[in-house]
Amino acid sequence: MIKVLIVDDSAVARNFLKETLSKEPSIEVVGTAPDPFIARDKIIKFNPDVITLDVEMPRMDGITFLKKLMRYYPIPVVILSSLTQRGAATTIEALEEGAVDVIAKPQIDIIKGMEEISREIIEKVKNASHARIKKKIDSEPSRICISPQISGALKQTTNKVIAIGASTGGTEAIKEVLTRLPANSPGTLIVQHMPEQFTRAFAERLNTLCSIEVREAKDGESVIPGTALIAPGNYHMQFRRSGARYFVKLNQESPVFHQRPSVDVLFESVAAYAGSNATGVLLTGMGADGASGLLKMREAGAKTIAQDEESCVVFGMPKEAIRLGAAEKILPLEKISYAIIA
Repeated sequence: MIKVLIVDDSAVARNFLKETLSKEPSIEVVGTAPDPFIARDKIIKFNPDVITLDVEMPRMDGITFLKKLMRYYPIPVVILSSLTQRGAATTIEALEEGAVDVIAKPQIDIIKGMEEISREIIEKVKNASHARIKKKIDSEPSRICISPQISGALKQTTNKVIAIGASTGGTEAIKEVLTRLPANSPGTLIVQHMPEQFTRAFAERLNTLCSIEVREAKDGESVIPGTALIAPGNYHMQFRRSGARYFVKLNQESPVFHQRPSVDVLFESVAAYAGSNATGVLLTGMGADGASGLLKMREAGAKTIAQDEESCVVFGMPKEAIRLGAAEKILPLEKISYAIIA
């Protein structure tokens, strides 16, 4: 059984989450709490496997509570956040502080809205239960210096492309990779499983930390050196080529592995249009999205990398890729950027 503690200042939200999660045979809701002070006592009492946490609460906000939790009593946390601009920025901060996933809380008619995402709530809590959470230490410097030798290693990047896919735990893994890439890196395309609205805030945050420019992708946008494009939530992103020009196409076709954006959709298009000029990277995440796409990239001559088990928050997607023989290299997270450059 997965023991879950629900922390939310809204009685309506607490009751709905308890009712929804209790319908899943493998989940036991061991308690609810209206604020972090009561939650602290219930964590000690019930030792939950997963916590759902509203980041906007009185007495102590969710971010402050999360920081304390990750330093002294690390537990997988799924964030519930509003779809406002402020809510999206707070969510990115929560993911940086150690939360493993996010659920977008409906703004209007919360009961009807939550009913529509009840399956997503259950799946994200179940996925979170597999996460490997480590105690949070003091944050690293906001910008990582790239050595001249590393920056100079990329002699020609205009016809190269990097494709990266991730899910649970992926926001921090992507940050680790991108902040170590030099400003002259090849055009980079990223799919991170994340709800609509949050991908823009994620891109904006990365753009403040990286030597390359990072932004949320727009339909028809060119893929150029020194720039990373992140697939918008709820849109597949495909890679295309017209003559010497690389660009992306966005669409809302059916989800793949219940995901939109899907890593497989990106990787398969990169295999078709870039072939041996591409490097594919599959990072931490639950499920199999990206595994077959990475195999197609390798079969098309691309270099392919999967994150190793020890450094993954959830060793799901990379594991499936390794099982298929899709990964040319299996590396710890801190070595992936250097392998891309090489």
